[in-house]
Order: sequence, then structure tokens, then C-alpha cells
Amino acid sequence: MTGIREAGVTGEDLELMSDGRRLRFPAVWLRDNCPCTECQDPGSGQKLKDITDIPNDLGVAASASAGESVLVTFAPDGHRSAFSRAWLAGHALDGSAASDGRTEDDKELWLAADLDIPQASWPRYLDRPTDRMQALADVLRRGFVLLRDVPTEPDMVLQVAASFGFVRETNYGRLFDVRVEPEPGNLAFTSRAIRPHTDNPYRDPAPTVQLLHCLRTAVKGDGEMGGGGDTGLVDGFAAAAALRATDAESFDTLARTPVPFGYIDKETELRASLPLIQLSPRGRIRGVRFNNRSVQPLRLPYAEVIAFYAAYRRWAELLARPERQLNLRLAPGDCLVLDNTRVLHARTAFGMTAGSPGRHLQGCYADLDGLASTLAVLRREENQ
Repeated sequence: MTGIREAGVTGEDLELMSDGRRLRFPAVWLRDNCPCTECQDPGSGQKLKDITDIPNDLGVAASASAGESVLVTFAPDGHRSAFSRAWLAGHALDGSAASDGRTEDDKELWLAADLDIPQASWPRYLDRPTDRMQALADVLRRGFVLLRDVPTEPDMVLQVAASFGFVRETNYGRLFDVRVEPEPGNLAFTSRAIRPHTDNPYRDPAPTVQLLHCLRTAVKGDGEMGGGGDTGLVDGFAAAAALRATDAESFDTLARTPVPFGYIDKETELRASLPLIQLSPRGRIRGVRFNNRSVQPLRLPYAEVIAFYAAYRRWAELLARPERQLNLRLAPGDCLVLDNTRVLHARTAFGMTAGSPGRHLQGCYADLDGLASTLAVLRREENQ
């Protein structure tokens, strides 16, 4: 990094050249990120100064090179800061680091036919950091991973969640059983087919990671495995991007219309009102929320309701296209870990055989921030 310009005049910014690029940093930005012990706690790395502690008329009085550092003197108070050249280059104000990793720009969008199923062996996942990193990266990048050979013991799904984060407890408990119940409080606890959906849209925030661990699969009449209950996965980000490309008006309608979702049972009443497609402040796809079973009556002006339902139908038709759905038959020991803000999941109907315990999955919820944190720490440890 060469070409540091001596500012010399109060009020000027810091300018320097890096790999042929001219970088410019405002004085207030530099001071807010000053790494000295007066401005930043050396243990936690947290800032010790509030924005109101920075002089309002701050400027760069002078700058100079010192080996691999850039020394900056501020006016009017004379405060001095030293910034690593590499750090400045890595934090260039070019907008490239504006994403938090949660938008479409950081994902690999897919159709079923184009996807090599991201999967990992549970024992290898536990024993090899590289396998665990790849599996967690697949959840962030592709939206899910299929862990094989997870012991078919009750509550194991909680151990899977604990391997990368924290269980998100809900009204269903820390853990829930997905099996046919005599008096189901949710259609998931029946043998009915369920179309692609995301879970818990009636929560704000909704759980961002869902885990489903297969303990027993459905059986045919003679006891043979394969009696339905197959799992389907749909990349909601890919479908939303396709809707934007082919029907921008419907996309915009779904991105701006708050949809009321609700869930009520004897002990619970949950409501949330959010668009079916969530966008980042820069207009990039950041989340989808889709669950026909939980949509409550819209109370919008007549014309808006008509426009919404036209867009809603278009979106549902797009999500239901066979080429978008990856079909899986979960075997005992398979555990799906999926991004509930992106990947919709479905189920085919299955039969019940007299005397058979029937299809049984156990599930729980977690969150993407914990998963992303675990991945970041693993990568940091690998590079040490």
C-alpha cells in the first residue's frame, strides 16, 4: 500500500492507494474505528467511545506511513491512531462488505435436478472439523444438509442442534414428535400430505433453523418400508428470484404486503404479520415465509386484496412446480438441518398399518446466528 496523502488541512479525509485503487476514509469513520486502548477495550474489542464523544468538527490533520501501519493525527484534539494497512484495505468503503451473509447474493440457488445433495456422516461430522465446517457451510450456502447415521435414539436431535448452536424452545417444547396423534393440534401430526411451507410463520422472529430426525419411516401393508411420508424440499430464494424475473409486479406485491399468520390452541395464541418475501434494505431477497395453513383473513383495501391474491396464486404455482422440489425418503438415522427462512419443506401422505408404530420423526428449532458463529470459530481455529 503506497501513496498515502499527507492531509495537512483540518477537515480532509484520509486518502491512499492500495493495489491500484484509490481508497478514501472519512475522519469520523476512522476515529469511530480507532483501535487504540483509549477507544477500544483490548479484551473484548468493544468500543469505549460513543459517537457523541467524537468532536463534531473532526478532521485528519496529518497522516504518515510507519512500516505496515498508517498513522493518523486528528484535529482539533490531536488524537493519534495507528491502522494496519491490510485492515484498511480489507475495510475499503466500496460496499462489498455490506451483506451479512443472509441474502440471495451469498447463496447458491438451486433446482432439484441441478443439486448434488449436501450430506455428511454424523460420526465424521463429530470427529473431523473439516466435515463439520462443510456441513454447516452447506446450510448457509445451499439451505440445508442431510446428516446420515445419527443414532435412532429419542432426543438425539437435541444433540445435533447442540453441536452448532442452541435449541430454540417454543410452545411445542424443546423437542417435538412428528407422528400421527389421536387429537392433533397441528396438521403436521396427521398422515395427510402437506405442501411446501416454512414453519412457524406466526412468530416474529420465526425460528431460522429446523431439524428433523427420522426414527421410523412409514411402512406398507406387509410391513415393508416405503409407505409414503416422503420429504420434499424447495429453494424459496430460487423461486422468489424466478418470480422477480418473470413477474416483477407480483414479486413487488408479495414483498410489500403484510400477511397475517396465526396459531391458536388451548394454551397458545400466536400472531405475526409480515410479507411472504422479505427483502434487505438494499432490496435483495433475505427470507421467505409461506404456510397456507396459518394465513388469517387479510383486512386491506379491496383493490389491494385482489392484487395480493393474484400474486399469491402465482407464487404458490411457482413453488409447486415439480422441477423445483427435491424429493427425499428419509431413512432411520437421517437428520435434516435446514434454513427455515429459505427452504420450504413438504410431505407426501402415508398410510397407517394396524399394529405398526408408524412414521416417527423428532424435531427441534435453532437459529442461523448460532450456526454461523460456530462455523466462523471453526474456520478461525483452522487458520491458527
